[in-house]
Amino acid sequence: MMQSPGSCVTLTNPINKSLVLISDDEIIRDMATSIRAVEEILSYKFKNRKLLKEALTHSSCTDSPSYQRLEFVGDAALGLALANYVYLAYPELDPGQLSLLRAANVSTEKLARVAVRHSLYKFVRHNTTTLDQKVRDFVIAVGQEEQAEFHGGSMKAPKVLADIVESVAAAIYVDCGFDLKTLWVIFRGLLEPIITLDLLSQQPQPVTMLYELCQKDGKQVDIKHWRKEEKDIASVYVDGQFIISASSENKENAKLHAAKAALAKLACKSTSKLDLEVEPNTEFGGAKQKLNELCGRKKWPVPIYRIEKQEGPSHDRRFICSVQVTVAKGVLFVTGEEKMRVKDAENSAASAMIWGLQESKLS
Repeated sequence: MMQSPGSCVTLTNPINKSLVLISDDEIIRDMATSIRAVEEILSYKFKNRKLLKEALTHSSCTDSPSYQRLEFVGDAALGLALANYVYLAYPELDPGQLSLLRAANVSTEKLARVAVRHSLYKFVRHNTTTLDQKVRDFVIAVGQEEQAEFHGGSMKAPKVLADIVESVAAAIYVDCGFDLKTLWVIFRGLLEPIITLDLLSQQPQPVTMLYELCQKDGKQVDIKHWRKEEKDIASVYVDGQFIISASSENKENAKLHAAKAALAKLACKSTSKLDLEVEPNTEFGGAKQKLNELCGRKKWPVPIYRIEKQEGPSHDRRFICSVQVTVAKGVLFVTGEEKMRVKDAENSAASAMIWGLQESKLS
């Protein structure tokens, strides 16, 4: 099929997609389907559907207005709506803490994950294949995350995803007569879970945490960057001594991952790991839940689990998992016994951690 002037590609399945060049008439029909689908996601019926069509149109489409103007309004509207919410919800917080909460809830990372969670990315009308690849890779990366990332996951969130969330919010805001309260009532559900101070304390910003930790000990942190082929590499130095490096396709994410790794390494230096063996009869099925509850009571970050070893054929695969818990004095680490299921291996590690915490008088 020949592509008509100004026609665009509509991404309907970014995981197993085939790009199809479509005519203007087909675009209108497909956009009408997209509008109905997004209205269903929002539980809101637009008075002026042209606003939503504009909100879902990327600037690579030249046959109609793009979302850029709406994105500008949506950025401000969501920021103000969040400011109102945290101001009313947390009367005891100072301006710095309120700003932290607002920023966390309207960051590119947060809004991009909103676009993924509610499948808004599927309805973006565009004419660029590079956008497809970035979105597809990010959707896969988010699907592989063990827990929601507030500050950045394995890859940088494509800004287009956050832009679309902001432009859709703006479309609602304009359509309802610039009523901020109505926008918040309609849109808040998409932003859930709202990031709270408790959640932020469980997953603090690694770079900030690294600087604060070293400043307390009178040490100087330096993070150096360089580019190697398609990767950005960040290396952490403390008082001039190399600590660790990490890489990513994006400079900020490389810095983030390097800071996370440095925190873990520095904590391990200051507090020896709990290399514990699982004692007989100490294991129980609900260990992960009990460990989570313990960390919650102690105001510690949520435990981090990892598969340390897997071997055997697919029909008889066996796993050994570890769990890491960050406490006030450092990082505690322990591995469990070999199990046939990842869930059981994680419970084994959690059981060993609980036993170790009890023995070390930290629980």
